[in-house]
Amino acid sequence: MPDKPHIAVHMKQIVKQFPGITANDHIDFRLLKGEIHSLLGENGAGKTTLMNILSGFYQPDEGDIYVNGNRVCFRYPGEALSLGIGMIHQHFRLVSQFTVAENIILGASNSVILNQSGINTKVRKLSNAYGLDIEPEVPLWKLSVGEQQRVEILKMLFRKIQILIMDEPTAVLTPGEVENLFKTIRLLRDSGCSVVFITHKLEEVVEVSDYITVLRRGKVMSTVHPTKIQKRSGIVKSELARMMVGREVILEIGKGPSKSGKPILKVENLAVKGDRGETALKAISFVLHEREILGILGVAGNGQTELVEALTGLRKAENGTIEVNLDQGLSEKTPMCYVPEDRLGKGTIPSMSISYNLVLTCIDKFSRGPLLMKKAILRWAEKVIEKFKITPPNPDLLSSQLSGGNLQKVILARELSQNPAILIAEQPTRGLDIGATEDVWKALINQRNQRSGVLLVSGDLREVLTLSDRVLVLFRGEIMDIISMEEEDRIGDIGPLMAGVRA
Repeated sequence: MPDKPHIAVHMKQIVKQFPGITANDHIDFRLLKGEIHSLLGENGAGKTTLMNILSGFYQPDEGDIYVNGNRVCFRYPGEALSLGIGMIHQHFRLVSQFTVAENIILGASNSVILNQSGINTKVRKLSNAYGLDIEPEVPLWKLSVGEQQRVEILKMLFRKIQILIMDEPTAVLTPGEVENLFKTIRLLRDSGCSVVFITHKLEEVVEVSDYITVLRRGKVMSTVHPTKIQKRSGIVKSELARMMVGREVILEIGKGPSKSGKPILKVENLAVKGDRGETALKAISFVLHEREILGILGVAGNGQTELVEALTGLRKAENGTIEVNLDQGLSEKTPMCYVPEDRLGKGTIPSMSISYNLVLTCIDKFSRGPLLMKKAILRWAEKVIEKFKITPPNPDLLSSQLSGGNLQKVILARELSQNPAILIAEQPTRGLDIGATEDVWKALINQRNQRSGVLLVSGDLREVLTLSDRVLVLFRGEIMDIISMEEEDRIGDIGPLMAGVRA
């Protein structure tokens, strides 16, 4: 029997398998018309796979899908779009050289009958109706990441979607942009649109959701209404975290007071150009001390990438100096190690085993001339896998077969095992679930406590405030301010500083 009309989507007994893993194990999922429904779960729990099935990117091995009471079978995303189902992925599918309007109409069947003026008018009307504030004639490359996300939303609205799926939509947004996004999502809900919200941030789930479905290991653990769980003293978040990972999770990390020592990294008047020849960093200066976590905070696209590339030798500086000072007590440490944001591109080689990925940046220790010491590599990998709890604990497994959280553990394990004096960690927990995030946070704090200096580059305000001893805010290549976490009365200035507003 088809489902009742008020149910926008009913996915029944959905099964999806990949080699060696069942991503979705007989999942039932209901989405009502005009509701915001969040999906929670660890990396590899099956959230994105389930929504990829609903949006036509995958086909289920078993199970049925009903949309507005009618059974459907999507062979490709276009068929889902034709029924009003659209998905905004973590990595936007936009063309940087095109204007906003050109990106919005690209591939849209309902744009053929409109001229450029008509398209611009329609885009402005949609933008104003949902508080998105985007000009259609602006080239995409001039927009911030938050503005580009609004373009993705406008793409869906232009196609008259009624079911919007958003995968980790707040990962690269400022607090102000997150607030504006939530306003837009609520406007969509109030207009009758259904929204599926995939995120790892428990505070956001509780704030924005009408219902929450928790997945673990491909199965539904529970579907709850946030107001029906006790809200006092953070019980909502801890209960959701327990359902996600099957154990107690410490949501607040006690890092202890700062005992920062001598400067170990000095950057003076550093100027760097971006890929288009524009000035990405404008003569910035700062110091990193031993036993310190210095948070580099800013929305993506404000010079963080160019700073990291200059510090690690991946990009030439136009001007300025970078000085590493290691005294006798730090001389036995590896001078600098780097945890890159791009796990599959810069961080690992997907086609190689876990064991070889664990020695990529220290291969000289496991080779004799041109020959690799394979037994030594295997023994080392087994030791590191056990220490950092990498799963599955199989050193011969290809890194491409790991979840995002375990892939990040491989990179962290490799770099931390070299005992660096300076650790540069770029977006170390982006896209990770609460359990994996907890492990990464503990590892960074432990490294700081071993006399190392940690440069934490992140757009996650909560992460930076939790871990950092000082916070450096970047906006359009300039240092807006450097604030100590001991200056409690100034912490509230950090959010506005990320948007370029000085107190």
